[in-house]
Amino acid sequence: MNPGTDALVLLPEILMLAGAIAALLAGSFLPRERQWVSRAIGLAALVATVAASGAGAAAYSGSYIVDAVSSGGRLVVAVSALLVILLGTDELRGSERESETYSLILLASLGAMVLAGAADLLVLIAGFLLASIPLYALIGLGRTPSGGEAALKTYLQGVFFGILLMLGVTVLYATAGTTSYPGLAAGLEPASTAVVGVGLVGVLAGLMFKAGAVPGHFWVPDAAEGAGTAAAAFATTVPKIGGILAAYRLLEHMPQTVAWPLLVALLSAFTMTLGNLAAFAQQNPRRLLGWSTVSQSGYLLMPLAVAGAVPLALPAVLVYLAGYAASNLAAFAVIAAYPHRNVLTGYEGFAAARPGQATALVVALLSLVGTPPTAVFLGKLTVFTAAWDGGFWWLTVVAAANTVASLFYYLRWLAPAFRAASPDSPGAGDFNHRPWAAGVALAGAVLILAAGIGGGLVWAGLA
Repeated sequence: MNPGTDALVLLPEILMLAGAIAALLAGSFLPRERQWVSRAIGLAALVATVAASGAGAAAYSGSYIVDAVSSGGRLVVAVSALLVILLGTDELRGSERESETYSLILLASLGAMVLAGAADLLVLIAGFLLASIPLYALIGLGRTPSGGEAALKTYLQGVFFGILLMLGVTVLYATAGTTSYPGLAAGLEPASTAVVGVGLVGVLAGLMFKAGAVPGHFWVPDAAEGAGTAAAAFATTVPKIGGILAAYRLLEHMPQTVAWPLLVALLSAFTMTLGNLAAFAQQNPRRLLGWSTVSQSGYLLMPLAVAGAVPLALPAVLVYLAGYAASNLAAFAVIAAYPHRNVLTGYEGFAAARPGQATALVVALLSLVGTPPTAVFLGKLTVFTAAWDGGFWWLTVVAAANTVASLFYYLRWLAPAFRAASPDSPGAGDFNHRPWAAGVALAGAVLILAAGIGGGLVWAGLA
């Protein structure tokens, strides 16, 4: 082990940590009207993280791996966090906790990156805690009653699922005699199937909390509705990246003596179905997106059911994560631009008043459905193909049915936007917007279409 080389491998993570500390210190010594310095430090740290990301190395005796999984995670996490800070600029500027918000975003993003790169169960625990503790504070930082309730629910569920994760780690370590992922496969192969199953279920339960999937999904809609808009956008996007990639890396090393592919497939089916059914009844656009992100976790679990068995599984996960992150953040950027519209009917007359923003909303929501030529369409094409190739044809059928069903609740948001505003509509005719958030919504829509069209051409060429 070479400390200097190991530190160089972890340079993106070090830059993220340094940015979080620097943003917090700068905010502590600067007056409120100059807190933009903390925002600039946070953005610079994220840009540097993207620039420093690489692949093909291991650090600290192989307990942390920089490969396609963690490199993809670094990029998606850093770009997502950058968009969150930009869409929250208008909301956070001059607020009492502006610099603290930027610092917490960077720390929670660092935790998600550690989850993606962890190749040891002990590092996995550290990543889980680092991704969770700042998130609790971020959700409740606005000090509103709904934000406090959401933070408490997230904290209590996080503690419970964190205990399950650590219990699972303990069982796997006691059974395999090692916490290193490469050693787990050999150590768990001759062990009791029941014991290995208990350990794996415990670890997966903790990671499903981060991914916002069944059974750890209960906190997501409350956080989406109760937290500040920037915090809600972050909470429904970045933790999911770390949780999904951490689960993928772990499952690659699990022995086939345990029927974990069927377990993950069932979790996928239950998650996407529950998320869609719950979203149908929502009137608040933020809560609708909260349940939407639960359903999206179900689709993301599909390639995890065939991790290590189908070559397309890993590219499918990364493509879907990138497309989902851009689409979800673009939708939240529209909400951030018009923060007082808390019901779907409040968007009546939106297309006539703000055609550009309405177009961005259409692109974001149709991308979440999986409509061509958007980024999530490419993601769904790859995850459906991976699951089908792995023998889970029934899961593909369930996912296709859920995709069609999801169109209806997204249309419940789009339909009022393209209707003329009625006199009794909430905020009728008043579509003054926050410029930074509106800009992120437009940029997100462009990114969604560019990724969908460009990726589609690459897919067609490879096919």
